[in-house]
This record gives sequence, C-alpha cells and structure tokens, in this order.
Amino acid sequence: MAQRAEQDTGQRADDQRSERDDDDAPPGRRAERPGHPGEPRLPAACAVVVAIALYAALPGHLVLGPRFVVPALELLLFVPLVAVNPWRMRRENRLLRRLSIALVLLIAVTNTVALVLVLEQLVAGRTDNGKQLLLAAGQVWLTNIIIFAMAYWELDRGGPVRRTQARGRNLPVADFRFPQDEDHDAIGEVAARSSVKSGWTPGFVDYFYVSVTNSSAFSPTDTMPLSARAKLLMAAESVSALMLSVLVIARGVGLLK
Repeated sequence: MAQRAEQDTGQRADDQRSERDDDDAPPGRRAERPGHPGEPRLPAACAVVVAIALYAALPGHLVLGPRFVVPALELLLFVPLVAVNPWRMRRENRLLRRLSIALVLLIAVTNTVALVLVLEQLVAGRTDNGKQLLLAAGQVWLTNIIIFAMAYWELDRGGPVRRTQARGRNLPVADFRFPQDEDHDAIGEVAARSSVKSGWTPGFVDYFYVSVTNSSAFSPTDTMPLSARAKLLMAAESVSALMLSVLVIARGVGLLK
C-alpha cells in the first residue's frame, strides 16, 4: 500500500509539472509533451544526398577544384550527423549543431559559386554547348531550393531537435508562421491538424515546400517570414531564382532562333 501511495504521489507531481509547462507555453500554443519521437531523419538526409550528387554532376568548369573534393568534404560533415541521429532527430549538442550549420554553409557557398559562373556564361554566351549550360542551370536552381529549405529547417525555432524536444518557454521564437499555427479556430476537420489541437510542428518537407514556392513565385505564399533573418533569406532566394530564370529563358529563346 505504501508503495502504491508513493507511485500515486509521483504521478500527481508529474501531472502538476506538465500543467505548469502548459501554462508557460506561448499564447495559442500548447507546450510540447515529453517523449516526442523526434522528426524523421530521412527527408532531410535524402535532400542532402541529392544536393551533393547534383554538384558532383556539374560540368567541370562550374566546380571548385577537383570534382570530388567538395562532395567528399560534404560527406565528411554529413556522416557524423546521420550516425548520431540515424532515424529520428532527438540528440543534439554544440558540436553537432555546428557541424549541421557548417554542412549547409559549405553546400551554399559552392552552389553560389556555380550560380555566379552559370549567370556569367548565360550573359556572355561564351559556351558552344547551350544545352549543357541550361541543364547545369537547372541543377543549380534545384540545389538552391534544397539549400534554402535546409537553412529554414535549421534556423526556425531552434532547429529540428529543439522544435520537438523543447517544452514551454524553452522553445525558441518562430522565424516562420505556418497555416497550422493559426488554424485552431477553423472548422473541426481543419483545426484538428493545428499546432494547438495536435501539437503539430513543421518538418523538413514543410520547409522544402516553402522553398519551392518562394523560388517559383518569387515571394512568400502561405507561410510568412517573421524574423529579419527569415526575410533576408527568402529575399535572397527570390532574387537568385528570378535572375536565373530570366537568363535561362533568354538563353533558351536564343537557342531556338
């Protein structure tokens, strides 16, 4: 009996702690419950592999140094991240955080160099192989979408681990406002998927969608940037996509003549 009473006391204490965490949550947002399985690793991992492969497949005059040096460095940063969180994003420390940011920056810098070289050749018309150049422009454009999706994914609300594992006021402020963040007062079947009702948190696919629509429409669509850094990132993506699209269309028209 004493043991049972002790267990009941412990359970009541846990319930009181959970209630206090819910009270500490931002208005309109339910505090995260303990034991969240974490965001799946697979979507982001596939995106990184695709970005590395696209860069390795670029024409030789658009890559930095020997063809496989940059992809090898990217894999060197990527493998430890997968080894620590192979299936679900649950564990993180300062070193892992720096590795993940370094991976995004490395992919971004090398693709930016390729983007500048592609734009230069599109403007100057120096290449005789126009089809190869247009294909390379498509590879750079797709890599650009992946890069910005990864940047949004890594920065918003503290990154993929903290978004699901942090509770109450430990959850960093949002850089983006998704429709699910304010659908709690909609009709029942819509509200059921909202952050308040279901504890929904954005994952990599959501940020990839934001990046695709921003790169295609050259502006935000259903997800709005809130912070200055989110606005600057979306502006940079829109401008680079617009410049590349205009020059690719102009080059394509020139090839048809």
